[in-house]
Amino acid sequence: MSFPKLKPENGPHQGNIASRLARVAREAPARAAVRIPEGRASSGQAGYRALTFRQLDEESDRYAQGLARLGIGRGTRVLLMVPPGAEFLAVAFALFKIGAVVILIDPGIGKKNLLQCIREVEPEGLIAVSLVHALRQVHRHSFRYLKYAVTVGRRWFWHGPTLAQIRERHWSKFPTVETTGDDPAAIVFTTGSTGVPKGVLYRHGMLAAQVDSIKEHFGIGEEEVGLAAFAPFALFSIAMGTTCLLPNMDPTRPAQVDSSAVIRSIQDHHVTYSFGSPAFWDRVSHYAAEHRIELPTLKKVMMAGAPVAERILRRLAIVLPRGAETYTPYGATEALPVTSITGREILGETAQLTRAGAGTCVGPPLPGIALKIIRITDDVIPEWDEALVLPPGEIGEIVVHGPVVATEYYGREKETARAKIRQGDILWHRMGDVGYLDEKRRLWFCGRKSHRVITARGTLFPVQCEAIFNCHPDVLRSALVGVGPRTRQRPVLIIEPHPGKMPARARARGRFVRELLDLGGKNPLTREITDVLFHFSFPVDFRHNAKILREKLALWAEGRIRGSAGSLWPEAQGSKAPWRGKSSQ
Repeated sequence: MSFPKLKPENGPHQGNIASRLARVAREAPARAAVRIPEGRASSGQAGYRALTFRQLDEESDRYAQGLARLGIGRGTRVLLMVPPGAEFLAVAFALFKIGAVVILIDPGIGKKNLLQCIREVEPEGLIAVSLVHALRQVHRHSFRYLKYAVTVGRRWFWHGPTLAQIRERHWSKFPTVETTGDDPAAIVFTTGSTGVPKGVLYRHGMLAAQVDSIKEHFGIGEEEVGLAAFAPFALFSIAMGTTCLLPNMDPTRPAQVDSSAVIRSIQDHHVTYSFGSPAFWDRVSHYAAEHRIELPTLKKVMMAGAPVAERILRRLAIVLPRGAETYTPYGATEALPVTSITGREILGETAQLTRAGAGTCVGPPLPGIALKIIRITDDVIPEWDEALVLPPGEIGEIVVHGPVVATEYYGREKETARAKIRQGDILWHRMGDVGYLDEKRRLWFCGRKSHRVITARGTLFPVQCEAIFNCHPDVLRSALVGVGPRTRQRPVLIIEPHPGKMPARARARGRFVRELLDLGGKNPLTREITDVLFHFSFPVDFRHNAKILREKLALWAEGRIRGSAGSLWPEAQGSKAPWRGKSSQ
């Protein structure tokens, strides 16, 4: 499949992204590029192995030489499925140096979605752990375009070289392929939290623009040490020229991280900045605050993937040093970062408005980003029309364009058409989210467009409504879903209480519900909501463990309502109570 050319918005962000690794290797060869968990130190704590920028650059050269000798070249689509670590980083930059297109798919999407994504992207090369190679032996049709297969680790019953065999023993400088900003660099798949995952085509200029935007806006200097609590961010850390610390954690379960181990690594390695999901920092900040642990070196914490709860920002304000800052940038796989706001501004001004139902403020657009709000529609919009644009304060669909925004989904022409609006040589990207701009040009996020609840009286936006109920001290989080026909939905509020706060008896449940409805009845946004269900543990996305999978909860709620013949309290009829049901995951 060819990569169509469009007029690039990349400006100065040109050249092969791998050249940034080579530059730091020349200018600061002894600087640590990455520190990887490995074994145990004499103290019994997790040990770490470090690679300098020169070592990482040379490792990527060795792999590039071997992969090129195998036949992988410019434009070759290569699926890379390797755990975060030195091999992942070295091989990724080796592929960039060759000019190949790196395909990144999260294994957490499940086998069915994984095979669907592989069929769509038609990889010509595969560099992966043994389990993935075993999968391709069973599902050969999904890998029918495969020409090159490299096993990371032990090779079982299939042919082809291992990564260790590919690696050149004797180092020689690999000549990095020259690229333009419009040349393809990677295909990165979305989480698929609202449907089948889609492959976003990253071009070298877009990738470079993202690195530059993050580095410049958040003031990240090359002498800093970054904790990559979201594994792919390690690539950004290296490209920024900073030391990257990979925490000892399962990257698919950030909400279950060992907080004490993370805190020790932050302290031992003098981490100065970090990027991670709200679920990761919710757990770590809770542990640090509970044990009165301060993190004196940590100056910047960036959290993204879902709206960040106020409690997380308040905890971090306690455990971080004076002058440190938290950030909650807004974006998506297709466009990041788009906006950003500091925790200081949230706690000092916007949080109280959020609690009243204003939505979540995610700040003004970053430099180079054009952002507008247009009227909400589920239809394709082929051409831009200024009549689409809504005035400040009115909720609509969020659209953006700029150098950090992708131009297409790979192999998904229909999805690309639904997500893009052409304006001459410019393509506006429809974020799939709804929100509005205030008088300061700050964006207020109100939820996913597909999650809006359309009742006979009007439209309810979940993020606005949920914040009102989240004010109850026993509520960990809430989810508003719609049940029934699309234009006449019944709004149902689902509550996940804090641990230990699930009501066990009818009287306690009744009191909890009355208190929730009293909260909702005081605000015109939520007066229409009268149905309440309790859920032990919300299903969430596998990547950040933070996005609530409202589609699953809507099906769960519909089943409970239908099973109770219209009553949301079926235990009165002797049937199973909905709050006793397990998660729909």
